[in-house]
Amino acid sequence: MSTVPELFGSMVFDDKVMRARLSADVYHSLKETIRRGKKLDLSVANAVADAMCSWAVENGATHFTHWFQPLTGITAEKHESFLSPAPDSHVIMKFSGKELIQGEPDASSFPSGGLRATFEARGYTAWDPTSYAFIKEKTLCIPTAFCSYGGEALDKKTPLLRSMEALNRQALRVLRLFGNHEVQRVMTNVGPEQEYFLVDREMYLKRRDLIYTGRTLFGAKPPKGQELEDHYFGAIKPRVKAFMEELNEELWKLGIYAKTEHNEVAPCQHELAPIFTVTNVAADHNQLTMEIMKKVARRHGLACLLHEKPFAGVNGSGKHNNWSMATDTGVNLLSPGDTPYENAQFLLFLLAVIKAVDEYQGLLRLSVASAGNDHRLGANEAPPAVISIFLGDELSAVLDAIETDSPYAGTEKAAGSVWAPTCCPASTGTQQTATALRLLPLPAINSSSAWSAPMTRSPARTS
Repeated sequence: MSTVPELFGSMVFDDKVMRARLSADVYHSLKETIRRGKKLDLSVANAVADAMCSWAVENGATHFTHWFQPLTGITAEKHESFLSPAPDSHVIMKFSGKELIQGEPDASSFPSGGLRATFEARGYTAWDPTSYAFIKEKTLCIPTAFCSYGGEALDKKTPLLRSMEALNRQALRVLRLFGNHEVQRVMTNVGPEQEYFLVDREMYLKRRDLIYTGRTLFGAKPPKGQELEDHYFGAIKPRVKAFMEELNEELWKLGIYAKTEHNEVAPCQHELAPIFTVTNVAADHNQLTMEIMKKVARRHGLACLLHEKPFAGVNGSGKHNNWSMATDTGVNLLSPGDTPYENAQFLLFLLAVIKAVDEYQGLLRLSVASAGNDHRLGANEAPPAVISIFLGDELSAVLDAIETDSPYAGTEKAAGSVWAPTCCPASTGTQQTATALRLLPLPAINSSSAWSAPMTRSPARTS
């Protein structure tokens, strides 16, 4: 078996592969497109496509697809082979820059939110070079955005990319006011914690309500539920552990930073949390994670349930969305530092997020509203269906002092015992998991969702 470093990203056309297979000029031109959004020259696209095709074929791929996220809640893909006719009835494996940059799938049957009539079928996929291509089941998958001929968004990624760019522009404007001219880009980062249930597949197949709706519609409560909460962080059973091990390997091959795994509160409920990464990449990775969870579960005689509330009387599944802003120089703009009261830059960004949540709370609520999630919200440890912000004691005291124009006295940190080191809680009230820097979680997000939409506005913690 390969080591984890050897396995990680082995099916991804990532920066390491590009360095090895592209000329220096082509590589630097592509990196400028990724970092600065510069227009990609067709000659560069052709060189990238040729290298991508050679690498994919060497790794067993025969087809490519523009992999996108329409308004169906899942991903979509149309496979085309690399095969191209050659003289003497032979074929060659070929992939052009034009095929890499843009595709034209039939868009007539995809939902558009009433933007267009059904017969207006033209839709276009456009390569997202900031999210690496990968191989899945002998197909080279190229992450793309999906829009109409007139530029209307027909997917969840296009609004996400546009919102990331809008936030970048405004954040840079603020940083310039603070005299910071070194930063060239501000990115949003996300670490989505994926909760899910695993049940025996034979038992699952006997429950048509689970098959058809994703949740139970009737039935008796079990003798023991989650009353003692002893399943939470409990020892992982061998069958589930075997599933998690294979899941990790499959995710690591695709460059997904699967980090934390544990039992959740409800019986048969578990969680997987990745290390945070750039928002659009994290959205792509989460879609892959949900898809692969279901496939791996089947191979272990299990069924993976991603419905938000598959069983009554116990916790449902959410997707805590740990979100932050960081500069290309490595500064987390939502980190309060050791002296938040004196950190004017942090306070300004914090207040901007609070104002955004206050003004656009309707959109935030809309972005997490679904039939399944509304079964979950408001019960069994889930947040209520009300958008609010919890800052923690220290930041609340800082803002109270500013509002009342009074001196800030500081808050006392918890002291350690004789055998434990002194505990210094985070200044914010956030959870500190594998995903976290210091982040603003949004636990209202549903476990099965394609969660690009909530990222179109500054998210907040719900309580």
